Amino acid sequence: MKIVLDTSVLVSAVLRSPSLPAQVLDLILARQTKLALDERIFAEYCEVLSRPEFGFPAIAVRELVDFLWRSSERIGAPRVSLRLPDPSDAMFIEVAAYSLADALVTGNRRHFPAEQRLGVRVLTPREFLEFWAARR
Repeated sequence: MKIVLDTSVLVSAVLRSPSLPAQVLDLILARQTKLALDERIFAEYCEVLSRPEFGFPAIAVRELVDFLWRSSERIGAPRVSLRLPDPSDAMFIEVAAYSLADALVTGNRRHFPAEQRLGVRVLTPREFLEFWAARR
């Protein structure tokens, strides 16, 4: 199974270790779910996880993002004209659609209106875990 992970879910996973986002990250770390990303998403992961307000140790951030980069399916997704509440979120739909990901996992589905999803399944962490368990 392959997913695209919204940055907010990744941050929530690191901030709150037993949580549904942490369970999604655990599936990625255990290589039970493949992560698809591109350089834009990777750069956002690095930037956001390195923000001082989170206080994550730099070495831990580096180890996590290095693992994510090495173990992911890296995609060169073309840009698509989408009308999203936050235009910078388009990269998540673009990578999910181009990589044929099973889902985009996000904490806020409202950021990805149904008519702008390009056929991508958009799931919350809880919905994704249920979807993943049903396919095991």
